[in-house]
Order: sequence, then C-alpha cells, then structure tokens
Amino acid sequence: MMRRARGAVAVAVATGALLVVSAPASSAAPTAAPPVSAAGAILIDGTSGVALTGKKADTQRQGASTTKIMTATVVLTTPGVDLNKKVTIKQEYLDYVVREGASSAHLKVGATPTVRQLLYGLMLPSGCDAAYALADTFGKGSTTAARTANFIAQMNAKAKALGMTKTVYDSFDGISPTGKNLTTPRDLAKLTKYAMKGARFSAIVKTTTYSTGGTSTDATWGNSNLLVRERPTGYAYPGAIGVKTGTGTAAGKCLVFSATRNGKTVIGVVLNDEERYADAMKLMDWALGASAGSGAALQRGNTEPIPDVLD
Repeated sequence: MMRRARGAVAVAVATGALLVVSAPASSAAPTAAPPVSAAGAILIDGTSGVALTGKKADTQRQGASTTKIMTATVVLTTPGVDLNKKVTIKQEYLDYVVREGASSAHLKVGATPTVRQLLYGLMLPSGCDAAYALADTFGKGSTTAARTANFIAQMNAKAKALGMTKTVYDSFDGISPTGKNLTTPRDLAKLTKYAMKGARFSAIVKTTTYSTGGTSTDATWGNSNLLVRERPTGYAYPGAIGVKTGTGTAAGKCLVFSATRNGKTVIGVVLNDEERYADAMKLMDWALGASAGSGAALQRGNTEPIPDVLD
C-alpha cells in the first residue's frame, strides 16, 4: 500500500477503484480517483514523482512493448551516442518480426537508417525490427546473439540504477522468451519520469507522425498512441505528451501516458487494461481538471486497432 502524502486523505472506494493518495490540483478538496479496469495502475506527479493514486502498483506483470521505453533510454544515455550513425538493416531483423508476429517499422534489408530514425521507428509504430537493430548496434560482443544479450544486460543495469527493484528484462522489445520480462506500474512510472527529462526522448514520444525524408529507409510512421494523434483520427487528448503503448497475449493491453495542462504534468501507467485509453483519460481529467474538449468529451470514433507486440 502506498504511503499517505502529507495533507492527503485516504478514501475508501468500491472494489476496482483506485486508492486516493493526494488530491488533484484542480480540486478544492480531495476526491476519489475514478475506478479503472486495469489489473495494475498508477498516476504520479510528473515533477515531484509523488504518487497520486494507484492500484496494485507494486505487483509484477508483463508490460509488452512498454519495454521499449527502456530500450530507447539505454540508447539515448549511451555515452557519446551518435544519433546520425547509420545502421545497416539485416534480414534476421525482419525474419524475427515475421517469426514472432511482432509489430514492425517495416524496415528494408540493406537500408541504412540513422540511430535517430530507428528510435522513431521503435517508439511510434513500436517496431520490433527497429528494437532488434538498436540492440544489435549498442550491445557488445562478437555475434548478434552476444550483442543483444549484452544490450538486455544494460537494460537490467539501468533498471537497477534507477531503483526499479521489481523490474527484470529478458527482452529488448517486450517479446518475452521466458515469460519473465516483468515490471510494475510504479517502476514504469519511475522510468518514464526519468526518460521524459531527456529532450530527445520527450520529443520522440509526443510526435504524431515522422517521415525519414526519402532516405534509403523511405518510411512514414504514425504514433501508435492514440492520445497524441491529431483529431479526428483518434482520441487526441489535449495536453498529451506521450508515451508508449503495449499489447501482448500475457500482458494484455498496456499504456504509459503523460499530459501537461495548467502548468502541471502527470505520468500514468495502466497494465492489462481493455479500456486503457478511456481509463488514462479519466485519470488525467481527475488529476489535471477536465476542460472543454478533454478526454471526457472527445469523439471516440475511428478507433481502429493498432497492432503491437504479440508474445
């Protein structure tokens, strides 16, 4: 159970609802957080990191492609990282996507995207081919297998350094070969708060579409996160600034989300949640204050499914 924040009031709510830890800034008095259908969830203040509300926030679960937040973080925090470095796309990256039935950035064999472009391919369309290419490039070793294993070890080392005590990675993209690619809502929120401090990461995850500009990669990617899509194509939540979707057989539907409104930023996580977008918007409206055109009032048409990791 979370610690009670100073001046906060614990509110008993019905089964399935979240435990209120502190009041949203827009309220005159503490109010109960809206119930969510997620198996695990948390909402934190994006500046202080204080938990505003949570539901089984410390229970380990698979997070599917939310794993790619750490993939990007390891790359972007590599000392001397060169975002203009070109990476040659190998057939094995594409074969992996086909074999696993994974989400893809549709990279082409022999293409030479830059690390920067691969990061957009990783985070927007949730490309597991892009994840493989980055792991193979930034891992150390004499073989692809050794380099990807080393990269995963770097992910685990970063998690430990950030105090993500209940997170363990066995995968560079969320497709878990052992079923033990585990995290918690609290750990994911902690990671995301850290990652969002980086200008490069935050710029990527709030991008609606990205084009490689007619290079050998020759791709245009839309963001799989409907919260940052422009209306009327999706949910387009006012003030949304990211962050990452995830879907898997074991993990269910997952979402790491963030928004800024009225000078306040929140970061949230919902894991194994069939109503991930609706729940994310309810939580953000609660914490940030609903406004005209907010999540509660948005059109919910044209919500075509977005493919993501299928473990």
